[in-house]
Amino acid sequence: MVEKEKLENDVGARNGIVAVNPKPKNGVTSKVIDFVEKLIVKWMYDSSQPLHYLSGNFAPVPDETPPTKDLHVIGHLPDCLNGEFVRVGPNPKFAPVAGYHWFDGDGMIHGLRIKDGKATYVSRFVRTSRLKQEEFFGGAKFMKIGDLKGLFGLLMVNMQMLRAKLKVLDVSYGNGTANTALVYHHGKLLALSEADKPYAVKVLEDGDLQTLGMLDYDKRLQHSFTAHPKVDPYTGEMFTFGYAHTPPYITYRVISKDGFMHDPVPITVSDPIMMHDFAITENYAIFMDLPLYFRPKEMVKENKLIFTFDDTKKARFGILPRYAKNEAQMKWFELPNCFIFHNANAWEEEDEVVLITCRLDKPDLDMVNGAVKEKLENFSNELYEMRFNLKTGLASQKRLSASAVDFPRLNECYTGRKQRYVYGTILDSIAKVTGIIKFDLHAEPDEEKTKLEVGGNVRGIFDLGPGRFGSEAVFVPREPGTSSEEDDGYLIFFSHDEKTGKSSVNVIDAKTMSADPVAVVELPHRVPYGFHAFFVSEEQLEEQAKL
Repeated sequence: MVEKEKLENDVGARNGIVAVNPKPKNGVTSKVIDFVEKLIVKWMYDSSQPLHYLSGNFAPVPDETPPTKDLHVIGHLPDCLNGEFVRVGPNPKFAPVAGYHWFDGDGMIHGLRIKDGKATYVSRFVRTSRLKQEEFFGGAKFMKIGDLKGLFGLLMVNMQMLRAKLKVLDVSYGNGTANTALVYHHGKLLALSEADKPYAVKVLEDGDLQTLGMLDYDKRLQHSFTAHPKVDPYTGEMFTFGYAHTPPYITYRVISKDGFMHDPVPITVSDPIMMHDFAITENYAIFMDLPLYFRPKEMVKENKLIFTFDDTKKARFGILPRYAKNEAQMKWFELPNCFIFHNANAWEEEDEVVLITCRLDKPDLDMVNGAVKEKLENFSNELYEMRFNLKTGLASQKRLSASAVDFPRLNECYTGRKQRYVYGTILDSIAKVTGIIKFDLHAEPDEEKTKLEVGGNVRGIFDLGPGRFGSEAVFVPREPGTSSEEDDGYLIFFSHDEKTGKSSVNVIDAKTMSADPVAVVELPHRVPYGFHAFFVSEEQLEEQAKL
């Protein structure tokens, strides 16, 4: 084990990857803090509340799965799917001491290695500093978003601060979960969560997944890193940002094709906000100053979650030349109050910047915390087109769909350029995906429709059927590049049947959106619902094998 760690450290050092070897302390101090925490939980936390996001198919799987070969494939796996389809999500290794929010769990990657029509399944934890330390203690020790509510939340924050100050926990490597999204850049697959730095993960030839360590870009990255960076398919650069609770609240970064992180560009906004995503065009980066604020005082006074939405404030969008050295050239635009978790794409049209996004009215992060209704009322998440005129300074928006749609994806050969098709997930609640939907941006939406159905700009819907739920679908082109038809390819995603308890990977035809899947790969066990997915091509697998 020691020799393996030394080898990983040597490999990491040669590639700007930091070996993660935290040094927590399990002595008298640790036990005293545990005792105080137990008293706080006993006196102040209502343990009778059900933890919805630890039940059913949100519940974690207890073990990792080493590569399981020759899975049963119904249909056929096209040659363009040679590679590894990966999806990450929360999978807490240890039971929480009190509350639990869906965003809290340890990152686990579920992978499907496809080669020459055959499929291998694997699942592995991302070996974060947080996970390693909780394994050392044999239980949950880090603060959870699910605890950050009311006076109880303030006390749990203080428990975390005390553990860090007294060196019970080693926070020198951050405390992120790497549970949110995956991206590939400069020969590395990165596992991301927006409160931390990226973790580099290597895909082995048999499909297995190995955490190499944390990426800090030769110490040039000193802040958090979004879960949704953008890779320009033409230049090979990656554009990213981090948000913080202390100024500068937003920091923008450009990473060259060869992995060099350029100097930070601080972005001024009035308050600490949650900015989950952003967008790029050929010449600009688009920032979103939306009124979901980090407000610890309100958390205590009003017994709210620590992030609070203010529906009296306008939504602000900032457009900055993407190679700007500072924010002097930023142009800000205002639109009606909203929040956005995920953008589909953005591009330039004459004097305008166009943003295609999933717009949400009055978000409440408490919706995915603790107990929750199976169906969410007043949950409105719709596809929108927003336009920002750089010459006149005016902004406009147009609704493109009924509710509820999210996790928008596209043929990523068109990132930052005008494209026609968007693929999204149909949600019957904030977390359950009932189908995959295809939008045609060249067609006009049918404004009379009050639900998502084929017609107008909806070109097709793949309905998973009763009791079956899916996850984000990734588009894989039959031929890379923009010379073939944009929608000539496949959509691949995980799904789960709650009636049988079985999970599978589905492949559907993105052009036809036929109800008959191209392939269904039966998996050896249940795969919990999770967050974002990515397809690592065979070419990328060969490139990252050199790590």
